[in-house]
This record gives sequence, C-alpha cells and structure tokens, in this order.
Amino acid sequence: MDDGAIWTGDAERLAARVRAYNPKSDADLIRRAYVYGAQMHEGQYRHSGEPYITHPVAVAMVLAEQQLDDATIVTALLHDTIEDTRSTYGEISNTFGHEIADLVDGVTKLTKLQLSSTETKQAENFRKLFMAMSRDMRVILVKLADRLHNMRTIKSMRPDKQEQKARETMDIYAPLAGRMGMQWMREELEDLAFGVLNPEGRQSIIRRFVTLQRETGDVVDKITADIRIELDRAGIAGEVQGRAKKPFSIWRKMEEKKIGFSRLSDIYGFRVIVDTEEACYRVLGAIHQRWRAVPGRFKDYISQPKSNGYRSIHTTVSGRDGKRVEVQIRTRAMHEVAETGVAAHWSYRDGQRVENPFAVDPKGWISDLTEQFDAAADHDEFLEAVKLEMYTDQVFCFTPKGEVVKLPKGATPLDFAYAIHTRIGDRAVGAKVDAIRVPLWHRLRNGQSVEILTAEGQSPQASWLDLAVTGRAKSAIRKTLREADRDRFIRLGTELLRVAFDQIDKRVTQKVLTTAARALGLSSPDDLLAQLGSAEIETRRVIEALYPGLSVDNRDEIDAAAAIVGLDPEAAFRRARCCQPLPGERIVGITYRGEGVLVHAIDCETLIDYENEPERWIDLAWHAGNHPPVHDTTFDLTIANDAGVLGRICTLIGAQKANISDLNFLERRQDFFRVKIDVEVKSVEHMHAVRMALDAEPDVATIERVRDPGRLL
Repeated sequence: MDDGAIWTGDAERLAARVRAYNPKSDADLIRRAYVYGAQMHEGQYRHSGEPYITHPVAVAMVLAEQQLDDATIVTALLHDTIEDTRSTYGEISNTFGHEIADLVDGVTKLTKLQLSSTETKQAENFRKLFMAMSRDMRVILVKLADRLHNMRTIKSMRPDKQEQKARETMDIYAPLAGRMGMQWMREELEDLAFGVLNPEGRQSIIRRFVTLQRETGDVVDKITADIRIELDRAGIAGEVQGRAKKPFSIWRKMEEKKIGFSRLSDIYGFRVIVDTEEACYRVLGAIHQRWRAVPGRFKDYISQPKSNGYRSIHTTVSGRDGKRVEVQIRTRAMHEVAETGVAAHWSYRDGQRVENPFAVDPKGWISDLTEQFDAAADHDEFLEAVKLEMYTDQVFCFTPKGEVVKLPKGATPLDFAYAIHTRIGDRAVGAKVDAIRVPLWHRLRNGQSVEILTAEGQSPQASWLDLAVTGRAKSAIRKTLREADRDRFIRLGTELLRVAFDQIDKRVTQKVLTTAARALGLSSPDDLLAQLGSAEIETRRVIEALYPGLSVDNRDEIDAAAAIVGLDPEAAFRRARCCQPLPGERIVGITYRGEGVLVHAIDCETLIDYENEPERWIDLAWHAGNHPPVHDTTFDLTIANDAGVLGRICTLIGAQKANISDLNFLERRQDFFRVKIDVEVKSVEHMHAVRMALDAEPDVATIERVRDPGRLL
C-alpha cells in the first residue's frame, strides 16, 4: 500500500491536534505509527462497517484532547495491533522503541482480561489491572480512552454484547476513571452505559429536562449571569461555566433519595475558575453573601485535597427561585488537574511537560492505592478491599495533632485507628470524636477530630470485622485473629469437618484435606482447617467442592428465637422490615424502651437516624450454623404473561427449599406481569441461590431484592 495514500485527513488532524499543544511533537513518529497501524488492520472493519483504523485514530484523538505525550498517542494508534493482527512485540519494539512496545503490550494484556467474569477471577483480574497500572499508568489511560470510544459507538454491537460492555463499564471503568480524577470521563462513561442498560429511564430524564426548560427558560444562562454579576461587584476576574447534570447523575440521585424529578433540586452545576487560591475564597464569600448556603453541602478540597490531586471548593446554595445550585470554585491549575486527574502528570504545553503543582506523582498515587491490598490473604479479601476503595467517597478526619486521615464514607473509629497504625487498631477500646466518647461502630463525618482510646492487653475481636469498613482494617483484623487463634481454629476446624463428613458418611483424610484446600484456592490443609474454625469458610463449601450434589442440610437447625449473638437471653428482638436482614449479613441492634431490640443490616439507611444516639446501638451477629427457612425477604419480578410461567416460578422457589409467604401483582400488562413475592429463606446465601435460580428462568425479565426504608415494622 502506498504510504501517501494512507496519510489521510484523519491522521493529519491528529498530528495537528498534538502539535497545537506540543510544537516539539515528533510528527514523523505519529505518521509512521498511523501507516503501520493502517497496514496491520487492512481488510478489518468495525461492526459499523467503517475501516478498523478509524477506531485507533479516535482513541488517539481522545488522548490528544488531554494533551498527552507522543508515546501515549502512538500507543493509542497501535493498541490493537498485537492482539488483532500479525504484528508482534518484537516488531513494534524494533520499529518504535521499547517504551512504546511495552505500553502496547500492557494495553493488550488489559484487553484480554475478562473483568465481568466470576468473583474469584474478577479479583485476580483486578490484581493484574493494578499491576499494569503500577508499571506505567499510561496503559490504563489508553484503555479508558479505548472503552470511551467503544461506548460512543456501541449501538453497532449485538444487544447482548452491548449489555455486557455497558455493565462492565458501569462497574469497573467508570469508577476507575473517577478515582483517577477524570470526572468528565466517568460521567460520560456512566451516561453512555446508562443509555444501554436503562434507555427508558434516560429518555424520561431528558424529556423532563426539555419540559422544565420550556416552562422556566434557560435556567443555566440565567444563573450563570447571576454569578457573573456577583463576581463583578466583588471585583473578581474569573470564568463562569454552567451546565445541567448528566441524566445518569440525576437518575442516581432520584434512586438514592427515593424522590421524583420534580422534587429534585440540585440538577444544575456551575463552576467558577479564577487565577489564585486567594480569589477562590473571595468567590466563596461573594456567593454565600448573595445566596443562602445549604447546610452540610460545603466541602473544601483545596485545604484537604483528594488523593488523586483534586482541589476545589464545593458549595450548594439556594439560588434563583429557590433552586439548589452546586458551585465548584478552583484556580486554572486546579481545573487542569480536575479535568485530567492523574493524567495531568503527562500533559504538555508549548512543547514542554506541564509543571502543574497540583498534579500528583502517579507512582506514589498507585503505590498508596495498592499498598493495603498486598496483605489480602485471599481473592475475596482483595476484591472486597478494591471495591471499598474504588467505589466510595471519602471523608477527612483529624488526629489530635491536626494531621488529616482520609477514609471512605461510612468509616468508623476502628478504620481511623488502623489507618494510623496496626498496633493502635489492635489495642483500640473506644474513641473520642470532637471530645465526645463514642463506640467503635460510630460513623465518622467530614472534619471531625478523632482520638483513639487504647488499652494494654486489648486484642481484635471477630465482631470487629463487621464494624470495620476499609480493606486495610479488615485485613489487619483478620491477620491478627488468624495468628492469635490459629492453633485453636485448626483444632475446631478439624472437629467441625469431622462432624460434617460423618453426616454424609465420608471420612476426613489428609488427601481429602489437601484436595479441598487446593479446590478452594488455599495453600495448605492447615489453612483450610484454620479458616473453617474461624468461620471464614463453612463446612458446606468444602463438601460442595469435593462432592457436588451432596447436602448437609439435615444438620441441627438453630432456634429462630435464639438466632442472634450479643443479646441478653430474655431480650426480645425483631428483624427490621426496612432492610430485612438475613443470617450471614452484618447486623446491628437498636434498642426501644419496652419493645426490645430492632435488628438492622449494618448498611441500612435508617441507621442514620440514630447516629446521635450511640447508647441505643448494640453490636450483634448471627449464630453460625444451619438456620431454618423462616426469614422473609422480598423479590420484585417482571415475568412474561404466558401460560404456566407463574407456576414454574413457584416450583423453582420450592425446589430451592424456600417458602412463599405472600404474593402480590404490582402491574398487569398484555405481555408481562410485575409481581412482588415474599420468600422465607435460611440465610443470605440461600436468598442468593433462590435469586440465581429465578434469574436463570427465561421468562423472568428482571428480578430485584426489595429493601424499602418506608416499610418499617
């Protein structure tokens, strides 16, 4: 193929875009990469029918918009060559150098990861993903740009592939982009995935926006003008930007707050960009002087920056016509980091790497992110830690000396203690928050000062695992518990396994233990026995791994009236209808005078109402063992309106040894029914088994476990 024929408009526009921010860019290198990629992908086409080379060029253009270096741009042009063509690592290395070859190879390895697979495999894939990021974070930048362009053009894929990619994007790539500080990319990825997973929901938000604009006019322009007037009055030079929030962001707020669109107030976002940090606080004063601030909606990320380098002031005020308006205030340097996040480290301007004082060192950032995962003893621990750290917002608390400790939202003093030092966490007996004594399960809030109270001789308790939120704290607690009680747990695990095997007429031998340990991904039989003794693994899992189909459900059942650990023998308790906690879930009790204890799941939103009444909280846990199927849980199903469907669903539930206690029709349509079914199950694992069986039924379109805070007992 003639090189001149390949050097077409797309490639020229890309080179020009790179030269615009980096005049010293090696245009010949970009040209050669384009020519090479076009030759390798010759004869290949995308699902849309376009030549495949249009995709790498589009990915490179996304990265050029972030003003990234030549090596990253060239990697984007070549990112699919090793995987999809006859190209090799050696050939790319010889032609473009080791740095680019390593980057292309890293992207290839990431592409091969099936991140939407089973939990255990997903944990291992997360490990590989973080390892690739730790070697060179530009690999994940290319992969994110690749996913963004694929999502922008996803309509040309098969419907099942669209849903798979959209789910993977929503669960993994969008949160990762957000954690890296690339908020614009996170919002676009989420909204594109939302359009695939719930197109009707997205369209309904857009229709309501159109209606609102028709009724009230262009609110964004009006409020932007209002803010500019206040800046002029204060003599502050700055740029004001305004926009309506993305449909998915609005949908998420509606779902979280359980309110309709008409009651949602802060659907507009505004940004003020100024030259100096001092001007940021002057803008804040001008805005608060003009409009009333909404309590609890102020965050100062300038004095307390996020770990990815993000700095900005956030405030929400009651603006024009009483509408809530979120305003972000930052300098231009802060804005560059807010737009590109960790990628700002590689940004160029006028041929030079930008020395942005707010851009974080990516090596330090990824090291800090992965440090706490290294101690994870198994796949589940690691995956739990990763998801906790990636999918939660942060709160900032202070030590008595004024040092800032960053924790995920919902963290407790235990998490704070282990964030300071493992030794302090192990010896914690209580805490003082803003000089007031609180229990270890108290939820911390932004700006609080925390003092950990310790005692010699104190050691971690198993119940602490239910109180801790961070992966660091949970790993440290598990490690200490394992080390302190390992011998005792091995003896207990041996006895538990012997009893379980007796029930199925099997014998526990060394070979059986070795095989079971290997099947469950453990390094030795002693590790297996220790985890059995510490209740980290149930004997049922061992039997299922060795003898699929055998059951130990005939073992003695726990009395439902005495299913809770941590209550006085005569204390009455009830399960809260707002969250329907099941055996196996983390729980806490709230005392009611004369009425006993109401048991909630630890993540129940209702618990927020009792945060200022720590004396009413009781640390509880479910008894380990075989619970009877008397714990009701509610499913919301959409099923086909066809003969025999409802009967098959009832049969499926019965086959899982669960009981239907109530059934109501919520909607009746020509082609489908929506049904609410109350099912009595043994545990959260039993509930998942029932749900999985129903989800696998072809005539079940959707299934959701209902946990409605409005349905209290």
